[in-house]
Amino acid sequence: MGFGSYDESEKQEVDADFDDNDAVKSGENSHDGTIEFENGASSDELLDRLKEIKDESD
Repeated sequence: MGFGSYDESEKQEVDADFDDNDAVKSGENSHDGTIEFENGASSDELLDRLKEIKDESD
């Protein structure tokens, strides 16, 4: 066999017989709502930390 050759017996037929019941419904797991979290730091503290991080990368 040469480069890129293959044996016809190695070729597989793909069974692509799907119906709509097997398909993923994109809106099936959608969630409406809100999320809240509290990080315990004030905006000023966060801005100061951001400045520190930017200064460290210079």
